[in-house]
Amino acid sequence: SPNVVNALISTEDVRFYKHSGIDWRALSRVGFKTLAFMQKNSGGGSTISQQLAKLLYERPKTARMSLPKRAIVLVKSKLKEWITAVKLERAYTKEEILAMYLNKFEFINGAHGIESAANIYFNKAQKDLTIPEAATLIGMLKNPSMYNHKRFPDRCLIRRNVVLELMRDNNIFDKTALAKYT
Repeated sequence: SPNVVNALISTEDVRFYKHSGIDWRALSRVGFKTLAFMQKNSGGGSTISQQLAKLLYERPKTARMSLPKRAIVLVKSKLKEWITAVKLERAYTKEEILAMYLNKFEFINGAHGIESAANIYFNKAQKDLTIPEAATLIGMLKNPSMYNHKRFPDRCLIRRNVVLELMRDNNIFDKTALAKYT
């Protein structure tokens, strides 16, 4: 659905069609903010292709590791994701990567993939999702448990509105339409 794709790209990877798996500009921004300003939440630097790569491989559990060992494991995992993302970009079209990512993601409550999530959460096919419904499901990508609209409708609504604002910022629709959706 164009609504799902627009919400996904606006929220997760605005330069999706302009990079080959790694968005060096986003990585530079995150690295600078993290190192210079010690901001732990400086925004994501991962592309949709990298997020798909992360879904394809299980990351090692690092909770009980020392800080240096955790850092090494994280760097190895990130390198593997970057290499995989570039390989995905070379082997598949952008549309195929979007489809694979949306169909691999676990939206919880038995909703594995976007079609299942649309059916479980809205009782419709993903191609029939409205812009606010698509924004709701894409908002769940950040944390499907925390932003589950069946369990936490208020929290989910706030996240959905963030996605809608990002869509507006990316000229998917204007302020008038945003007021109608929120």
